[in-house]
Parts: sequence; structure tokens; C-alpha cells
Amino acid sequence: MKAIVFDQLGSADSVLRVTDRDVPEPGAGEVRIRIAVSGVNPTDWKARTGLYGGEPVESVPNQDGSGVVDAVGPEVDGISVGDRVWVTLAAYQRPLSGTAQEYTIVPAQRVFPLADDASFELGASIGIPAITAHRALTVAEGGPTRLSPGALENKVVLVAGGAGAVGHAAVQLARWAGATVIATTSPTKTAYAEAAGAHHVVNYRDEDAAEQIRGFAPDGVDLVVEVAAGANNALDLAVLRPRGTIAIYANDGDQPFAIDVRSNMGLNTRYQFVLLYTVGWEILTAAADDINAAIAAGALPVGEEAGLPLVRFSLDQTVDAHQAVEAGTTGKVLIQVAEL
Repeated sequence: MKAIVFDQLGSADSVLRVTDRDVPEPGAGEVRIRIAVSGVNPTDWKARTGLYGGEPVESVPNQDGSGVVDAVGPEVDGISVGDRVWVTLAAYQRPLSGTAQEYTIVPAQRVFPLADDASFELGASIGIPAITAHRALTVAEGGPTRLSPGALENKVVLVAGGAGAVGHAAVQLARWAGATVIATTSPTKTAYAEAAGAHHVVNYRDEDAAEQIRGFAPDGVDLVVEVAAGANNALDLAVLRPRGTIAIYANDGDQPFAIDVRSNMGLNTRYQFVLLYTVGWEILTAAADDINAAIAAGALPVGEEAGLPLVRFSLDQTVDAHQAVEAGTTGKVLIQVAEL
């Protein structure tokens, strides 16, 4: 089978290569998936470049994907050959299980059903972005631990970077759960956040951005889904209500992030950091169940009209796909592996 591999850390064009690998056989508790679409996330290029540390080992990139179950190992219940599925964290602690290949073997707990009327493109888009968004929306004091219609009723959610993949999912899930959703974007990306379903969109570069947000939320924001903790810290504290929560899943721009004790004590702020690798599979599975419910309700569409353009590459163009994500391309970068 055709696969993309790397065994050194570095730039996409210097370490990623196309090779042939034997089709693997699933062991106990594992399933084999014929990959239709592989999704590329920032975590994929960061791992490839060594940003997370560690020694280089032979690896297949990409954590997210979708396809059809091709074989089932012993001790697997509820999954059958022919099932349409999506997978996330495919390569976590399994470097050769990434989705940038024609077939992959993953533990059954990382595999979730994909509805017949949901595209493989959607299936490859939701993994890390949607579960990250779900986690960020369910960590507030007194807030829900699961999402469903009405779960965030009477809450105001501020989504920083509402045009990114995680921000897009956060806007959609928060709106589906009944929140009033405010998104911040750059001026050129306002339409994406609006298409995703944000009730209000604010240019984070405006000098009066805090006043605009307060105009939509006079009592303050209940929950901030934050992509650039350092850059947005002052804005977040200016609009947060007392006992509000700031859920941080990234620090885009790498600006220093320092906690001002006096300001945060006055607000009784709760900071929650979000990283899926260590959150626990019970939380990931619950999020996947809620995400599938949102998909069934039509609440998580992707594509230009839904505010998340799809940027497509072939498996042979994986280098280009990684470079696109690393360059900050707007939209969701996908690799078409097979037509299923």
C-alpha cells in the first residue's frame, strides 16, 4: 500500500516521502481502516518538526481521518467490516498508525461511526478540531460536561479566532447548544465566522473591541474559547464576567502569556488548558458521541458555505498539504487518499 512516512524531524519537503508498506493486520482490540480522507492539523506539522521534542522514529503523519472498516481484530465489539467511520489521535503513541496512508490499524476506542449521509470530508474534518472545541465548551464552573440543544442556554460564549478549524467547530457547537456566540476574527475573515453561525463578529484589532463585545454581553462573557492566550489576555479579562472561564487550547503568535494576579482574583477567573492527548478516553468518547449527535442534527457542516473552506490535496501532495497548514491557510486542509 502507498504511505507517507518520515524518520527524521524537519521541514515537510525535506523529511516526508512516499513509500510502499505492507498492509498490516489488526490485533486484539484493533481495527483496520481503509482511509478515504486524511485531515491535517497544526499538531501534525508540529510533531513532524520536533516542536514536541522526542527522538525521531519512523512515522506516518496525521491524526485524523475517515474511511471504511476493512478488517476487525479479536475482542472488538460494535464495529463491523464495511462500517463508515471517523478516527482521531490515530498516531498517538502509535507512530505508524497515522492516516496519511491507504490503510491504518488503530485501537477500536479511537474509531467512531460516520453517518451514511455525512461525507468522508466531514469525517476527516471533525476529530481534533471538534473534540478540542467540545472540551473547551464543557469546562466552565457550573457549566455542562456534555453538549446538546439547550445545554448552554442563557450563556455567552466568546470564540477567539472564529474562522479557524477549532473556532469554526466551537461556534457551531456553542450555537447548537443554545449559547449566544460572539466570535473575533480579522476583517477579512468575518464572513467565515458569520457563516458558521456566530451571532456577532468583532474585529479583534479594533481599539474598541472590548466595548463592542460588552455591547453584545453587558454582564460579561461566561466562557472564552481562546486560540491566542498571550495576544488576547487583556481583551479576555476586559470582557469576562466574574467567575467566568477562559479555555486555552493554543497560543497562536507565541506572545508571552502572564497571569495578572490582582485582575484574576477580582474576577475569580478560571483558566482551563486544553490538550486532547492527555485528557482521557472517557472524555474523548463522550465528546465524539455529542459531535455525532450534532452531525445528525445538521449542526456541523463544513465547506465554503458553512464558513470552513475545504482545501484538497492528493496523497502524493502531502508535502504541500503540510506546508499549507504550517502557513496558516484559511480552511480545513484535507488529503484525498481514496475514492470510497
